[in-house]
Amino acid sequence: MATKASNRSGSYQILLVGLLSLNFGIVFFDRNSLNFLMPFVKPDLGLTNEQVGIFQSALSLTWALAAFGIGRLSDRIGNRKLLLVLSTLIFSVCSFLTGLAQGFALLLGARLLMGAAEGGVMPISHAMVASEVSPARRGLAQGIAQNFGSNLLGSFVAPVLLVSFAAAFGWRHAFYLAGIPGLVSAVLIWFLIREPEAPAHLLDEAVEKASPWAVLRERNVLLCCLLSVILVSYLVVCWVFMPLYLTEVRGYSPETMQWLMGTLGISATIGSFAISGLSDRIGRRPVMIAMPLIGVILPLGAMFFAGSPWLLAVIFFFGWGLNGIFPLFMATVPSESVDPRRTATALGLCMGSGEVLGGVLAPWIAGRSADATSLAAPLWIMLGLTIVAAIIAMGLRETAPRIVAARRAVALREAAI
Repeated sequence: MATKASNRSGSYQILLVGLLSLNFGIVFFDRNSLNFLMPFVKPDLGLTNEQVGIFQSALSLTWALAAFGIGRLSDRIGNRKLLLVLSTLIFSVCSFLTGLAQGFALLLGARLLMGAAEGGVMPISHAMVASEVSPARRGLAQGIAQNFGSNLLGSFVAPVLLVSFAAAFGWRHAFYLAGIPGLVSAVLIWFLIREPEAPAHLLDEAVEKASPWAVLRERNVLLCCLLSVILVSYLVVCWVFMPLYLTEVRGYSPETMQWLMGTLGISATIGSFAISGLSDRIGRRPVMIAMPLIGVILPLGAMFFAGSPWLLAVIFFFGWGLNGIFPLFMATVPSESVDPRRTATALGLCMGSGEVLGGVLAPWIAGRSADATSLAAPLWIMLGLTIVAAIIAMGLRETAPRIVAARRAVALREAAI
């Protein structure tokens, strides 16, 4: 379903996407910090692999509830900017609380609160992009908003900076450092971003009273929810257990591990332009089928490649390319498939389902499997998830405006003959 063209200037659209990308990058900088610092935290607090998985599951659970609840709330009240600023301030404080934790219970509480604060950030951000950025550039804009900052900061800068900082000053001080950028981002958003031009949904009683679950009647939204479950599972299992696998099984030093994990951030940062932009040109569906299949080389390379770490980094770079489709199934395709007045609700469902089913269950299952067998088990789980994702993506209906318009033009010409 098409949305109206934006009335904002091109320069403001660039500013909006840039700030939202920066803010989400800080979200993932905070979210991923515990994963990258776990080689320091785990022995210090005497944690098991199952407890390591529980931390990610706990954050994903509250993230999922917040993604749906705050997304739905922003659709109802229309004040997306205020909700975004409040969420940013709260998750920044939670990073400081993580550094103060003295045991499993306190650390778990800090992660639960952080997930509740961070979960609403992306549904609100994507709803703002959908309403403020022109449809022709929506895929690229949402790819940058979700993937550029999150991977540059959360997957590249975070492991490189935080691991080095923790080695020099201790892991607790690294969490204190991670909490500062969000405070700055909240101030920038408050003063530089305007409240989006909301459609007149607040006056539409039919839309207001309709069940939020009604958006699942749209096949694309349902399939995107399933893709979210599968690929969020892939994502969090990699974040949680790949650093441990590289250091404990493959025997890499924390310094080598941080650069290998940082390669994932570089890959996804480039993918935020390349993959999302490619989908604007050739269509969402073919890109969303191909990229999960490419993702199989990441776990296989981590387990079986015996060459130089530099060549392994190349394997990591290309394998992590599937991260480029996350904005597509979490935002672009759902927002192009539903009534614009239900955008944040649809996005909240797609993001929330992935977090509550994939983000909560997958790391716990992977942790249990690792304790029962070995740390290779989570990587085999990753491999299976990529194949399932490609099969699900085959059922999607194409929504890219350029491709849909071209097909409509062909159909009209054929009808006229």
